[in-house]
Amino acid sequence: MQSRTPAPRATGRPRSAAADTAILAATREALVELGWSKLTLGDVATRAGVAKTTLYRRWAGKNELVVDAVAELFDELELPDCGTLAADIEGVVLQFAAILARPEARNGLMAVVAESCRDDALRERIRSSIVDRQKRLVLEGRQRAQARGELPPESDLGETTRTVDLIFDMVAGAVVHRTLVSAEPADAEWAHGFTQVLLTGLAGTSAEKGRS
Repeated sequence: MQSRTPAPRATGRPRSAAADTAILAATREALVELGWSKLTLGDVATRAGVAKTTLYRRWAGKNELVVDAVAELFDELELPDCGTLAADIEGVVLQFAAILARPEARNGLMAVVAESCRDDALRERIRSSIVDRQKRLVLEGRQRAQARGELPPESDLGETTRTVDLIFDMVAGAVVHRTLVSAEPADAEWAHGFTQVLLTGLAGTSAEKGRS
């Protein structure tokens, strides 16, 4: 009789997507109600209806948990297909500003950025979980604009990476500064003006005004 080696059994309890969703939502709720300094993993666990050990199996501490809770909000960003590169940029800028206007996003992002000033590991987690993930929007926008003939194709991968990094820094930096530092509205008029400067540069914008 031929024997068969039994398949290995999975160890540990499988991770629950529903629990993850509840925990991240509870974290954002606690940020709004309690603020960064008073938020605890115990409070988040109670709000989410899970054991505190469940949180520690997934996140090392409060810093990592809050980064992931904020990152989930930015994952909602989508690049709209409005027909032109300029319109696409304006659309995603307005989406980004709308997310930053939400108390849970604003409180969470400001808190983890402040904490990251003295925590290199936290800074790296912000980069990998938020910054690098959202660079997909720049890549998608460039590829779409190239397909339309609005931008020339690129063959140098290194140059593409540097350009994507620069564009992301300009867009994200401008919107964050406008909404969270200057506390001014990033409305449609502002988004249009910013996009014109981004695409044509200061000289191009001045020339356009001179013709109007």
